[in-house]
Amino acid sequence: MKDKIKAKEIYCTPDVCGEACCKVESIITIDDRGQMVLPKDTREKAGIRAGDKLALITWEKDGKVCCFSLIKAEELSGMAKDVLGPMMKEIF
Repeated sequence: MKDKIKAKEIYCTPDVCGEACCKVESIITIDDRGQMVLPKDTREKAGIRAGDKLALITWEKDGKVCCFSLIKAEELSGMAKDVLGPMMKEIF
């Protein structure tokens, strides 16, 4: 349980929030070039600025992408270090 509390402090994930942390913020449209605009209020809440790198994470079902999420690249690398770091220490 202690690990879940620590994870909650760092990352918002549905299994550790214990509350409705995931919600529909808005409906967006994809233009002819495949581009979309993240609403300004959502960008501000997420601290996303022009030039930031986002990782696109996808989930597949029956060979088709059914869901995707955007995660700041810097946070993704932090998540990987948190998960892989302890495993690497055990190996070496």
